[in-house]
Amino acid sequence: MSLLLTGIGELLTNDPSLGAGRVGRRHDAALLLDEGRVAWIGDTNAAPAADVSHDVGGRAVVPGFVDSHTHLVFGGDRADEFAARMAGEPYDGGGIASTVRATRAASDEDLLAAARVRRGELERSGVTWLEAKSGYGLSVDSEARLLRLSAEVADDVTFLGAHVVPEEYRARREEYVHLVCGEMLERAAGANWIDVFLDRGAFGVEEARTILSAGRAAGLGLRLHTNQLADLGGVRLAAELGVASADHLTHVSDEDLGLLADAGVVATLVPGAEFSTRSPYPDARRFLARGVTVALATDCNPGTSYLTSMTMVIALAVRECRMSVDDAVWSASAGGAVALQRRDVGHLGVGARADVVVLDAPRVTHLAYRPGASLVHALYRGGERRF
Repeated sequence: MSLLLTGIGELLTNDPSLGAGRVGRRHDAALLLDEGRVAWIGDTNAAPAADVSHDVGGRAVVPGFVDSHTHLVFGGDRADEFAARMAGEPYDGGGIASTVRATRAASDEDLLAAARVRRGELERSGVTWLEAKSGYGLSVDSEARLLRLSAEVADDVTFLGAHVVPEEYRARREEYVHLVCGEMLERAAGANWIDVFLDRGAFGVEEARTILSAGRAAGLGLRLHTNQLADLGGVRLAAELGVASADHLTHVSDEDLGLLADAGVVATLVPGAEFSTRSPYPDARRFLARGVTVALATDCNPGTSYLTSMTMVIALAVRECRMSVDDAVWSASAGGAVALQRRDVGHLGVGARADVVVLDAPRVTHLAYRPGASLVHALYRGGERRF
């Protein structure tokens, strides 16, 4: 059944051939959805017939957001750690071990129920496609379980056995790396990607190279957490291996930005982590000025970014990372799609998935202008209205 949305006050298509600028902006627009895809875009007064027509009353419409970095399945929380950071204690990555213990102890049912709640919260903030990582099991059976559960709540699944070295392997790092590259990777059925946390207190460059190379040999795409806490050479490795996305990037040099741009590596910024850890925000203008493709993601996790709102991420990116509203919205939608190497989401060109967000506002600027407001009026995923 075809659906025609008319009376769109401001439409961002993320297709420059369909409107003004990088975001393909149109006014007084209409959008035809049919069989789960975008079938037509144009002016309201030229709209074709459809089975159902709905006038959105001058509201703004944007592509569904693509959250390319989450840790959606986990047990427990780390509210005490957050309170300690707010009292002045620095973040050093050590709290991951407590989430591993809570996650290992939780039942499948409890983990899945909580993850579905988080997915619902993300959808209510406009997310229509998302990635989720393992990484809180850190044993063969536990990582396989998290990947299986993640596949039930996420659209892309990432194997993150190399999140940190678990407590039982602290004196046997090489043995753990071998385990990740061997039996753990063999059990990573259903994963699309492999990721490594290359940073202080996690893994080093050579360990990350070994793990990512094993993942590539197994047919997985490559991602990398890096340069959140320190610059240990992660960007150079990301460029060398041609990873799809390097994430966090709180600490980057001008040379790093050139490497990312030349290698076509997406820089996925997660300002919720800076907000939660009181760390300096990356200056997104530096990335954009060097021609780096930037994505925005929530990094939803219990320790450093317990955030389930892409609209809040957009507001932080505009206020703290010095992005324009258009660049932030593009990065939260099309940028995330590029980070996941998907062509059918993150834009509203003809043939794209009918992932559409109707805002309860006349202009997209309200996403940053009114941080914390519930601005998603309606969400369509594959052409089906979710709310």
